[in-house]
Amino acid sequence: MSERWDPAAFKARVDEVLRQFVAAEAEQLSAVDPLLAPVAGQLEAAVADGKRLRSAFCYWGWRAVGQPDSDALVRAAAAMELVHAAAVVHDDLIDDSPLRHGRPTAHIALRGAVRRRPRAVAAARSLAMLVGDLLMSLAGQLFATSGLPAAYLARARPLWSLLARDLIAGECLEILRTGTPPDTSASLKVIRYKTAKYTVEQPLLIGAALAGAGERLRQGYSAYGLPLGEAFQLRDDLLGLFGDPARTGKANTDDVRGHRPTALLAETWRLADDRDRERLAALLGRRDLDEEGLAEVRAVMRDLKAPDRIEVMIGERVDEALTVLDTLNAPAPATAALSALARSAAIRLS
Repeated sequence: MSERWDPAAFKARVDEVLRQFVAAEAEQLSAVDPLLAPVAGQLEAAVADGKRLRSAFCYWGWRAVGQPDSDALVRAAAAMELVHAAAVVHDDLIDDSPLRHGRPTAHIALRGAVRRRPRAVAAARSLAMLVGDLLMSLAGQLFATSGLPAAYLARARPLWSLLARDLIAGECLEILRTGTPPDTSASLKVIRYKTAKYTVEQPLLIGAALAGAGERLRQGYSAYGLPLGEAFQLRDDLLGLFGDPARTGKANTDDVRGHRPTALLAETWRLADDRDRERLAALLGRRDLDEEGLAEVRAVMRDLKAPDRIEVMIGERVDEALTVLDTLNAPAPATAALSALARSAAIRLS
């Protein structure tokens, strides 16, 4: 691979690893019983799309230590995408989201497999939960069989339990905060644990551990990764409500209908007066929210300039991450790649 960062070429490598690995696992699952074919299909669907940012951060966490390009490392980094796929299936299930990447989410798609059975909706949700569980298990399997030396894998293994604990803590906090009075600091804590850590910081640290990085570099990765991961999710908050569904592949109404603890909603609430809060309270959490109601929520947010405030927060965090990056003294290709990744994570349309 060229020293120059080529995101498309890297994505193609990761896509191929995931396609082959998950297809083989899906085939083995279907071989147990033909009835499992729809479940196996959802395993493959779960990894069919993605920007592959998490694998890219793991890869450059390795390269920034001075390690060379490695197909085994790409396989290990691709395991980060299976963690993400598992988190997405579970997140869509928790939030009852109907769409992801413009297609029905797993718990919706699997209704077809149980449509003539009692409590079909609940059965489909149970199947989706198990798909997510299997994806998380497969992440560990792909990582362990990546082809990297056992001593390298042993250095990174403790970070996997930390990744899982933080991710689950974030999901639990989001559930516990849903429907409660909006609070920006609480929302940022949810963001940090649910998304920021496993999207940027922990993939970097796993790549660093595999490569045998020193303490100073690992601390730098955290100082770069946490604000950047927060910027990534803050952008998702904006896209979730103001993005084009044709690009995001998700419904714009999800966050408002679910009364989720997003920073965008928290900042809107903080800036709102009693009249605006009364208008918002009448709309948040309504399962029957229509386009007219969504337009009213957007109008309140725009009037209060809450989206502008989130843009400022994104910019501050990207600047913080890039400032840290300049102090790491990483090889030039790694610095260039991590700089480009910082911008693509925070400045995007989907």
